[in-house]
Amino acid sequence: MSKFLVNLESAISTHDLDALVSCFTEDYRCDIPVHPERSFVGQEAVRRNWTGLFAHVPEMTARVLRFSQQGDVIWSEWEITGTTVEGVPHLTRGVVIARVDGDRAAQANFYLDPVDQPG
Repeated sequence: MSKFLVNLESAISTHDLDALVSCFTEDYRCDIPVHPERSFVGQEAVRRNWTGLFAHVPEMTARVLRFSQQGDVIWSEWEITGTTVEGVPHLTRGVVIARVDGDRAAQANFYLDPVDQPG
């Protein structure tokens, strides 16, 4: 598995915000094609977003289920689990397609969404 994926998976699962932010370039661009209004640019936006996620799901862990790399593009399938501060199970799954610059993502398309819970 690429160093980028290993570092990102570890940073999410250990809630290491600084390590997580360092997985992305300063001018990182996150595109969320199914929710374009949520797209953003920059490490500070990464920090803000994940600060909120870690606060809302304090037991969050992440797993890369599958991945494929061709040149500087990595396709990865993710599963993120935990329990929210309200005690509600949290489960997000989807695909991230990242363009890396060395060991850091310079751009990514995120196709991650919460899994519908029964009932």
